[in-house]
Amino acid sequence: MTDTVYRDALFFDGTGSAPVTSDIAVTAGRISAIGSHLNVEAETAEVDCKGLWLMPGLLDIHTHLDLELEIAPELPEVVRHGTTTVVISNCSLGITYGNLRRNGDDPIVSCFARVENMPKCVLTKVAEACTWTDSQGYLDHLDGQALGPNVVPLIPHSMLRVAVMGLDDSISRLATPRELDCMRDMVEAGMNQGYLGLSTDALPFHFLANDPHKKKRIPTQYASFRELSRLTSVVRRHGRVWQATPPKEDIFEAVRSFLLTSGRIFGRPLKTTVLAAIDLRTNRSAVALCLMLSRILNSRVLKGSFHFQAMPSSFRLWSDGAINLMADEIVEFRELNELEPEDRAGRARILSDPDWVVAFRKMWLKGKKGFSIATLQRLIRLEDVVLTRNLKDMTVSDCPLSNWNGETLETPYRRLRRWQKSGGKRGATNAAEAEFFSHFPNPIMDDAEFFLHLLREWDTDFRWETTVANCNPKTVKKLLFHPQTVPGFNDSGAHLANIAFYDGNLRALKFAQEDGPERVSEMVYRLTGLPAKFFNINAGVLRVGAQADLCVIDPDALRRWDPKGTYEFVYRTQFGCRQVINRPAGVVKQVMIAGKVVWNDGVYTAGFGKSAFGRVLRAKDHPVEQAKISA
Repeated sequence: MTDTVYRDALFFDGTGSAPVTSDIAVTAGRISAIGSHLNVEAETAEVDCKGLWLMPGLLDIHTHLDLELEIAPELPEVVRHGTTTVVISNCSLGITYGNLRRNGDDPIVSCFARVENMPKCVLTKVAEACTWTDSQGYLDHLDGQALGPNVVPLIPHSMLRVAVMGLDDSISRLATPRELDCMRDMVEAGMNQGYLGLSTDALPFHFLANDPHKKKRIPTQYASFRELSRLTSVVRRHGRVWQATPPKEDIFEAVRSFLLTSGRIFGRPLKTTVLAAIDLRTNRSAVALCLMLSRILNSRVLKGSFHFQAMPSSFRLWSDGAINLMADEIVEFRELNELEPEDRAGRARILSDPDWVVAFRKMWLKGKKGFSIATLQRLIRLEDVVLTRNLKDMTVSDCPLSNWNGETLETPYRRLRRWQKSGGKRGATNAAEAEFFSHFPNPIMDDAEFFLHLLREWDTDFRWETTVANCNPKTVKKLLFHPQTVPGFNDSGAHLANIAFYDGNLRALKFAQEDGPERVSEMVYRLTGLPAKFFNINAGVLRVGAQADLCVIDPDALRRWDPKGTYEFVYRTQFGCRQVINRPAGVVKQVMIAGKVVWNDGVYTAGFGKSAFGRVLRAKDHPVEQAKISA
């Protein structure tokens, strides 16, 4: 008997074909019929979709949900946004090989705490529960979880190095030939078990969080080119995916590494997806260089299979004082970030250190005064850092002076200067602000001194936000549809207090909606069928016989939704911290996974979080997965 029939939906099948108005029937967890006026039994549940879109459940190809899966495996924030499949263990980080505790080291805590900005107390509890020791054990563990969406794991290179070399050696030396053989065999085992590929990382602001390694980057960054070549050769032979980030500090090393995608050089293309083609506020050339590199690598000459991920939104970032995910890029901020979040006294000592203050001022004011190469680079947007260091770009979210909330820092800075110039007679908006102004150095020298004073006075009680990339919607839209990119880089499950990109897929659909149904169909394909094909998994397309992973979207609610106005902070008990989220009301009407409704009209279904809805997806050419497809 047919379980559910969706009536009169505008149906996008995930192949890029033009949408059609159709009924879709679901029986025993699979699509059983597609067509007009389907006949079903009287007992069949009917869902009226007139005026609504029905499409495959969306894929999120770059997440860091590994830790949340251990705490809340239903991943509630994921499914309510229409996402039914997530790729985990990105950027070389994961829990594939258990907790890897050895000689007093706690690699999960050290790797995740700073890179993904997660509370150490939560990470410690997760690590204690990671009792498996190999990649098959992790798959078995995930198979027993009450999963919400489907989960697609990669082999995380940092954890692979730690498993073979130990944490100390993995960040201090090259692997020996014997260790390389061991890593190669472990990647081979992972590919045979159905893992979708290998993830590595080379970004310059990914540091460890535990002593004595706080000045060291995560293990993957200490691998040689020979090691990368050896491991990706296994991935290439299995037709799987290499997920990577570029070594931002060395363009030549980036090109050398990404030549590994070349089918001309290595006999067969290596499917490669890289973070990220984003339009940086401080460097307008970065995105052009990314796209040019993609075109060259994918040319007839090199025959690569290389795609940068494109972020579907502006890169809006919240900071607690000096603590944010970009801070480790800058040495002076990094010294503050090396301390524990609760160590206010430690940060106060650094902020008062004369030598550190000199270094900070030099960094902050670089290119702002006089005339130099740095000034020219700043003028034409060719800087080498991500943070803008411009008070006009920094908006106060929360601080002890409530009247500052919602203002850019430039506004109170100008009021302070007026107040000091007038001898305290003009400028302050109220007595509390005047009292606060009275504690500033008088006269204030510049915006560097102003910002430093705020950090000294308020520390993490000073919460501010800035947009570091993708400020121009037209550019974002162009990147999302560019043939050299795939929509991704949502970073869902990471930086809980700093970013809120769970809604990235819906933002991409909103961009497409501006240009009509055919454009929406193209974007649906880029969010479903295309990444499923690229990652070689059985998902992303709705046809008869396919697993019924789907979502229903209200296009009118999507059109009305203003993503800039729906950010909020919620307290997540499981994480013991505030999480920034962005939930579009009424846009996602229903989500179905494996034929079971998990989200309907703003409510999770009964049993959500208690029993499994999704499953672990393995590569389609893996025997276990083939058996499931046949069944």
